[in-house]
Amino acid sequence: MNMKRTNQLKVKPVSEIAQNLGINPVALEEYGPYKAKVKFDQLLEERKLRGKLIMVTAMSPTPAGEGKTTTSIGLVDAFNRLGHKAVGALREPSLGPVFGLKGGATGAGRAKVFPSDEINLHFTGDIHAVSAAHNLLAAMVDNRLHFDGACGLLDCRRVTWRRVVDMDDRVLREVVVGIGGPLRGIARETGYDITAASEVMAILCLASDLQDLKERCGQILIGYSPEKKMVFARDINAHGAMAALLKEAIKPNLVQTEEGSPVFIHGGPFANIAHGTNSVIATRLALTLADYVITETGFGSELGAEKFFDIVVRTGHIPPPAACVLVATIRALKYHGGLSLKELDQENLEALQKGINNLKKHIENMRTFGVPFVVAVNRFPQDTEAEISLLLRLLKVEGVRAALSEVYARGGEGGLELASQLIEAINHDKNEFNFLYPLEMPLIEKVKTVAKKIYGASAVAMEGKIERKIKRLEKAGFGHLPVCIAKTQYSLSSDDELLGRPRDFTLIVTDASLSSGAGFVVIYCGDIMTMPGLPRHPAAEKIDVTPDGRIVGLL
Repeated sequence: MNMKRTNQLKVKPVSEIAQNLGINPVALEEYGPYKAKVKFDQLLEERKLRGKLIMVTAMSPTPAGEGKTTTSIGLVDAFNRLGHKAVGALREPSLGPVFGLKGGATGAGRAKVFPSDEINLHFTGDIHAVSAAHNLLAAMVDNRLHFDGACGLLDCRRVTWRRVVDMDDRVLREVVVGIGGPLRGIARETGYDITAASEVMAILCLASDLQDLKERCGQILIGYSPEKKMVFARDINAHGAMAALLKEAIKPNLVQTEEGSPVFIHGGPFANIAHGTNSVIATRLALTLADYVITETGFGSELGAEKFFDIVVRTGHIPPPAACVLVATIRALKYHGGLSLKELDQENLEALQKGINNLKKHIENMRTFGVPFVVAVNRFPQDTEAEISLLLRLLKVEGVRAALSEVYARGGEGGLELASQLIEAINHDKNEFNFLYPLEMPLIEKVKTVAKKIYGASAVAMEGKIERKIKRLEKAGFGHLPVCIAKTQYSLSSDDELLGRPRDFTLIVTDASLSSGAGFVVIYCGDIMTMPGLPRHPAAEKIDVTPDGRIVGLL
């Protein structure tokens, strides 16, 4: 760690951060001077929820992202500058994007969490623990096949549990295991997903405590018997060992912003292929300790926000948000207005005005859920005054609250306007939160409801075998679960080339799977993949370590 850089910041020992929050030292497990795990059980038993929850989402992003994490961090600092007690509750970065296309996920500019390099890499080992628990179950599945034969408890042709690794590695999407003779198990096709897509990651983030986590692990569907009956992790006695691997990972991680504000970082599911929100334990704990809690959801309102409302809030572990932030950027508006990525740094008012249609749909989505919200115009250095003025005028016409956010350049000071607008929205705007659909609605109708009301689709299409698969899940007793739709983040549709606000399109459903431990049914759309690949020039090419141990090039 660069101690000179550390001395220039307002960071404090993590023990002091915990003390200021009212966390007893006996509940703190320090991982060095600046990060710690928190024993949450007793704290949650002793304290009531006191804080107001603010959820941060965004318009449809460019490949580089629009700064939701940066905005969230800056907001925590801004609320604290205003004299309120504020805490962040954010997701943990995955090594896939860190070394891939997007780079790190600890904020940017003067709105970052600390220590960013450690958080972006191994942190406290939570994601590795999720990988280990997931792959232990996979190993136990193949072990049963090896000793029971191809048609024992499990039919080797109907195993649904794959393996995971926390890295973008496209060649692992489809693999063959068990080749080379009977001592190596039964040969079969399987594959790898990225750890952020693991059901175990979703379970970690949705479980209320260790016992709930263990029970949820036991409910994981691993495949089918020769008689086509469902087989679960509990049927091979895997859930106890899985919980043992996750015993420390379930504890939230406490760090701080570079201005010294407290932040819990815990769990990291992607929102395009999972539910995209940090753990309910961390968020609930933060709500017992602070006046305002800032959390974020992945990608746009049609992905992370919809899943936050319809999956996470439905658990009952956290309340609906008191207000939301909808992040918009000039660059994303111009991107959805027809400009290429190379042209986004150039002023173009025509493209900006055309791209406002994408933002309008996200504004409609937020109004659909009935929660007060503020559009945060996240300013980038290349944005011109003419572009910002035009966007603010267009938002005024839409009748929405809006604020210029300059947290990247100015830290918490640059988020004061946004924080003030949020307080106004919480105190004066109507909050009539609605779930998008009732749980008793059939699964296919739930998909159609999300597709038409939130994506703007005119229809949903799927092959007959996919429809029959979904109906079998209903017949098996899982029709009451919410749906978690996996689709591209770059478009409101399932086609990442349909930018702006596509209309009269058909959402193409390509597969479905049951995440009974997490408590939802995954619906796959378009060409979405649960194992990303590296770009032509991944971020890893620029990352290095100096002779004195400093990591450089980590974005």
